[in-house]
Amino acid sequence: MTARRISSHGAGRSIAFTFDGQALSGAEGDTIASALLAAGVRVVGRSFKYHRPRGIVGAGAEEPNAIVDVTLSGKTTPNVRATTEPLVDGMSVRSVNASPTAATDRAGILDRFASFIPAGFYYKTFLWPDWHLFEPRIRAMAGLGRLDRSHEPAAESPAINARCDVLVVGAGPAGLAAARALARNGESVVMVDDQDAPGGSLRHRHADIDGMPGVDWAEAIVAQLRAAGHTVLSRTTAFGVYDHGLVLLWQRRTGLPDALWQVRARRIVVAAGAIERPLVFPDNDQPGVMSAEAALVYLKRFGVLVSQRIVVATNNDKAYGVAAALHEAGAWVMIADTRPRGAVAPHAGVEVIHEATIDRVSGAQGVSSVTVSGRSIKADCLLTSGGFTPTVHLFCQAKGRLRLDETIAGFVPGDPVAGMAVAGAANGAFSLSRALAEGHATARGASEAPRASSPDDSYAIAAVWPAPRGKARQWIDLQNDVTVKDVALAARENFRSVEHLKRYTTLGMATDQGKTSNMNGLAAMAAITGRTIEETGTTTYRPPFVPVPFTVVAGRRRGEFFNPVKRLALENQHRAAGAVFREYGGWLRPGWYGKGKPADEIAREARQARETVGILDGSPLGKIEVIGPQAGAVVDYNSYQTLATLKPGRIRYGFMLTESGVIYDDGVVSKVADDHYVVSCSSGHVGGVVLRLEEWRQDRFDRRQVMVHNSTPEWATLTATGPRSRDLVAMLALGVDLSDEALPHMGFADGGFSGGPARVSRVSFTGDRSYEVSVPTGKALALHLAMMEAGRALDAVLLGSEALLLLRAEKGYIIAGKDTDGTTMPQDLGITGPRDRRAGEFVGKRSLFTENALRDDRQQGVGLTVADGEPPLPTGAHAVETRGGARRSIGFVTSSYQSPVLGRPVALALVERGLSRMGETIEFVHLGATRRATIAPVCAFDPEGTRIHG
Repeated sequence: MTARRISSHGAGRSIAFTFDGQALSGAEGDTIASALLAAGVRVVGRSFKYHRPRGIVGAGAEEPNAIVDVTLSGKTTPNVRATTEPLVDGMSVRSVNASPTAATDRAGILDRFASFIPAGFYYKTFLWPDWHLFEPRIRAMAGLGRLDRSHEPAAESPAINARCDVLVVGAGPAGLAAARALARNGESVVMVDDQDAPGGSLRHRHADIDGMPGVDWAEAIVAQLRAAGHTVLSRTTAFGVYDHGLVLLWQRRTGLPDALWQVRARRIVVAAGAIERPLVFPDNDQPGVMSAEAALVYLKRFGVLVSQRIVVATNNDKAYGVAAALHEAGAWVMIADTRPRGAVAPHAGVEVIHEATIDRVSGAQGVSSVTVSGRSIKADCLLTSGGFTPTVHLFCQAKGRLRLDETIAGFVPGDPVAGMAVAGAANGAFSLSRALAEGHATARGASEAPRASSPDDSYAIAAVWPAPRGKARQWIDLQNDVTVKDVALAARENFRSVEHLKRYTTLGMATDQGKTSNMNGLAAMAAITGRTIEETGTTTYRPPFVPVPFTVVAGRRRGEFFNPVKRLALENQHRAAGAVFREYGGWLRPGWYGKGKPADEIAREARQARETVGILDGSPLGKIEVIGPQAGAVVDYNSYQTLATLKPGRIRYGFMLTESGVIYDDGVVSKVADDHYVVSCSSGHVGGVVLRLEEWRQDRFDRRQVMVHNSTPEWATLTATGPRSRDLVAMLALGVDLSDEALPHMGFADGGFSGGPARVSRVSFTGDRSYEVSVPTGKALALHLAMMEAGRALDAVLLGSEALLLLRAEKGYIIAGKDTDGTTMPQDLGITGPRDRRAGEFVGKRSLFTENALRDDRQQGVGLTVADGEPPLPTGAHAVETRGGARRSIGFVTSSYQSPVLGRPVALALVERGLSRMGETIEFVHLGATRRATIAPVCAFDPEGTRIHG
């Protein structure tokens, strides 16, 4: 191609870069693609399957060929689309799927064997003798770009949440008209566009709107929107529409990490424009065959004339404006029009051939001549315009259905989708006046619409679809090397559904996701099978609209950003007391206190808590309030045990199950009143339980009748546990009657502390008498000081999490997720009453009666004892049995400790049929060592339960 830079454009400073090792230069404001075109580079890549030479086709996200690896500042980013990536000084660009270069790719020899490797050949060829013999080499050949193992991009992309009345996607004429009208109606607007400046087609097609040039009008509208406080984002792609009106945006930011916007809008206006469709003819994949609209973009936006001798093949009037602009820029141009005549006159000096056919394209490494209706024409660039395909992806992601509009030869939105409007070219409106009118009409009752005049308003298309003819290959999907013959082969082998066609031939599965190929592929299948295009149907459009970097989707996921540490209000006091901190359930909590050996300090705390009283900071335990007339129904539905039958002031222990019947969490629920419950779950599951309650509240119950509020951060809880716990709490003067009659085990009472409220709950996780005292977080320090002062006279001890875990294991109390796994159901712990007797529905109930749930060989929760003098079993050790000489696992140790009170090890485990094997001694293996242990009840300490009431 004899491309060149037009002197009146691209006047910015020169930018040096390399392509496949060759030193080149571009101009400030270039994309990689425009710079390569201006430098005369024809072959920019190789096709995926046959490694055929490929040139630039488009100018935006639709580009199928110009995919490159970019190295900048020593870091390589793979698979960048050259048509959308700005050129940066010092950038090193390499073609993908080519070695050593795109122009001299050694793998190009594969094209000679194309007849032996048609569509679907891999499904048949590699079945014999074994797929795994071929898999390693095939996987090595798969993919396009190469990962730079030394480049680990930092996940620093912020996630920005926004709300608005209307989200407008596209800042072309329709989008701008919509945003202007909506803003004037008083609605808040967020407008996004994937280009670096607003205007859309106004930036390369001349038009006057409201008496000013279209580009100036666009800039004025954007300035007005921003001045009024609305948000306008350039270089931002709306790539996905999700449930409940959530739209995700990928924003490219100069000098900053890209950003992920999560926008919730009351309404969405899709004004995303349209993509020019190629014509399909023999050898149409040669470098130098381009989109006509793309050539106009390169000319008007980047000052690059793609060639000196150009043939424009078209079936519509839009290409006539392109031909005129190229001719005025100094190129020789001929139009090959497939129609008997067009609705517009050609530019003076531009020859037109009517009823034209493109017979062939000649050239070794690109176009050198074009044969039009039997006439050979010397040209090194062939521009094609087969019509425009509306960009309906976001509409379809919102579950919109399409219909074929014969007047534009394309699919357009069918029945409306609630909360979404489609306007402009995305709706099949290819005249400027109609696009402006449709955009303006999205604002109900808006004032007069913008008025426009444009020489390019005529479309007048006569559809030309691909059809099998001749021996030459006609390419539909350029990146994946899918031809019309491949479509015919799929039809012969009965892969006629569009979804089967897509997977059998890989049509539309390239990185452009079929933006330039899908419509022609559907039309080819329709012609081959004797159906209409509408009967053939379309494939399913799924997010993302364009490939999005993983760093953007991941957001800020490193260090504390990945899992922010939750801190106790009393952290400084614990540190002053010698606490050693560890993470428990996402909270930084004291593991133990003291500078001695951890095992000794933990044993000291556990022993003393059993003898006198231990003080524990239990603030992270969940305190989730469920309030409203349907509160009892909500907590009942989410619990294995019935809770609504509780009396006010009482507490009940229970499980929450997943829908598969597996134990998700355990905890207690306090009933304040018939319309007020407090769910106390394990500290690591607070967020999950809140989401779970909220999900069922919204999906099953009347949202006006019940509310869920997480009050965990608002309350601090200090627990006194042990034989002298009541004495300690009594010294706090909380105004609560602590007698067993007034405050029995599993009861609570409200009092006061330091001028504020306080709640005393008598629940135990140690098996000893225990009291949880909860006060507003602001009173936490005062409560801590008061308990420490009271505890001095009682020989109290600060109790860390490790000692607490030991104490609860002595009693056989489980920790969900530690002593249960992803299969454990309540009956596996011997708790079957609710399953067998509850009449009402609850989450997971149905799954408790499946064949799997009723198996007699399920792993069940048990305790373990070892012979006198032996050390504790290793946590995670596998219980094994040997049958027929083969050893297999039948369970594992979930918790294991040396009990300082009992003077022996205690352990909990999940073992097959464990509840029916009491007293049986079995083997355990761990890291090559074998141990023996005897199955016992889970409760090793105070099995009669006297101490909890003593």
